[in-house]
Amino acid sequence: MYTSESTKFSTKADIGQTSRILIVEDEELIREMVVVALEEEGYEVVTTTDGRSAVEYLKSCEPNSGEESFDLVILDLMLPQINGLDICRLLRHQGNPVPILMISAKGSETDRVLGLEVGADDYLTKPFSMRELVARCRALLRRQRFSAVPQLPILKYKEVSLNPQECRVLVRGQEVNLSPKEFRLLELFMSYARRVWSREQLLDQVWGPDFVGDSKTVDVHIRWLREKLELDPSRPEYIVTVRGFGYRFG
Repeated sequence: MYTSESTKFSTKADIGQTSRILIVEDEELIREMVVVALEEEGYEVVTTTDGRSAVEYLKSCEPNSGEESFDLVILDLMLPQINGLDICRLLRHQGNPVPILMISAKGSETDRVLGLEVGADDYLTKPFSMRELVARCRALLRRQRFSAVPQLPILKYKEVSLNPQECRVLVRGQEVNLSPKEFRLLELFMSYARRVWSREQLLDQVWGPDFVGDSKTVDVHIRWLREKLELDPSRPEYIVTVRGFGYRFG
């Protein structure tokens, strides 16, 4: 028995924009109930009733196709023409990373393991509640958004490279240890090469607007950075003093 208790137990679609979900289910009652539950949560829903149509839908959303892609697929295991397991295998073989929630009346451990091993991200056994289905969809979409966060580019200038993701700095091929403030200073400088920063601007960007202290704090950290970056700290080529204004990188 499928229960249709209210799914509004948290704020609607806790995402920055509407997610697009493809439902592949040949049982009309289940399909309609899932559609209602997801649309009430603010998701955009597309449905199909057989495996071949599902594959065509997903193929039409490939990169550079001009069609909006799906953020999640809810996939029945037993489908006409092409079953859910084969669709999973096909999508993963093609390198399609779209999250897949497989639903099936087959609830044995073997069936669940098989579904996950061929590429499904989650497995829900029929009968299920709409509340649980919506919660699982929300979790998969959150996971997708986290994994889709773009990688920050590695910053390079001459013989200095800074990796924001790993908080690592290499100078002439050797890793150097920087304090958090030194790292943030260098990251700011390298992100805006040749821009001149006043001490007050650097304090605001790195220490924050609530910092209470002397602007000479900046000079001290610049001196420490130079000792770690420069071949000759007294004649810097990376962090240069612009007299009367402040500092610039490069």
